[in-house]
Amino acid sequence: MPSVLNNKETNTQLLKREAYKLGFSFCGVSKSEFLQSEEARLTNWLNENRNGKMSYMENYFDKRLDPTKLVEGSKSVVSLLYNYYSDNKQLDVEAPKIAKYAYGEDYHEVVKDKLKQLMAILKEQIGDIDGRVFVDSAPVLEKAWAAKSGLGWIGKNANLINKGNGSFFFLSELILDVEFDYDSPVKDYCGKCTACMDACPTQAIYQAHRVDGSKCISYFTIELKDNIPVEYKGKFDNWAFGCDICQDVCPWNRFAKKHKEDRFEPNDVFIGMKKSDWIEITEDIFEKIFKNSPLTRTKYNGLKRNIDFLTNE
Repeated sequence: MPSVLNNKETNTQLLKREAYKLGFSFCGVSKSEFLQSEEARLTNWLNENRNGKMSYMENYFDKRLDPTKLVEGSKSVVSLLYNYYSDNKQLDVEAPKIAKYAYGEDYHEVVKDKLKQLMAILKEQIGDIDGRVFVDSAPVLEKAWAAKSGLGWIGKNANLINKGNGSFFFLSELILDVEFDYDSPVKDYCGKCTACMDACPTQAIYQAHRVDGSKCISYFTIELKDNIPVEYKGKFDNWAFGCDICQDVCPWNRFAKKHKEDRFEPNDVFIGMKKSDWIEITEDIFEKIFKNSPLTRTKYNGLKRNIDFLTNE
């Protein structure tokens, strides 16, 4: 098939059409260039130790800001949103809570499969292109790129919010050496609302659009490998893995629509687990129920630490 590398309009139509066919809810494109607006923000955040024990955030500083250092010769950053909102709920209201994004199979695998399919289609249709796919596993400022590509705005809880569909999305990227028609940012629609800031039980949202990662419940229950500081006892609102508070209270998430991804459906055993099942969970049971789940991130010992922190006086 002849290459159409120079036809930006055709390439853009192809990209977005195929992305939507694969199940992505939104697709936007930005020019691959240095993120000047994010340099001071990231520098200050790190200097203030807002990353806590997440020392990896200090690595590859230049690559986080400049995608051409990740993919040499790249011309475009393609940002994609994949819906994971679920109306399923854990049946026992007293059971330790799990964030919605972890209800089903590990999103890294699900979304990466889709990205690889999209990349294969682009190579087949456009020609000899070069690029890489990214799903929350490389130094890419995903939310900044998604906002730059017009997929939403960065809310006061530092999540990307889409006006028509809320914020329950996985973000991912293709960084390619192909030019497309680039999209433009959208307006910030948070207004005077402070619902997320008011609801956060650990005051992690220390000012609008600024989150102290070292105080976030998701950080404590997933990223932190040490013991959880005792001063946070009673402040987790029963979250054992991740936290959805700042998203659940966001008015824009009243527009969230249930995902259509079978691989994100929770298994009945997990949904039906009682509080006592969580307290008494063994490593064997953990491995069986959560074999392909994001919960493997904490491993059994990490989840048990979290549950003990919630349930032990």
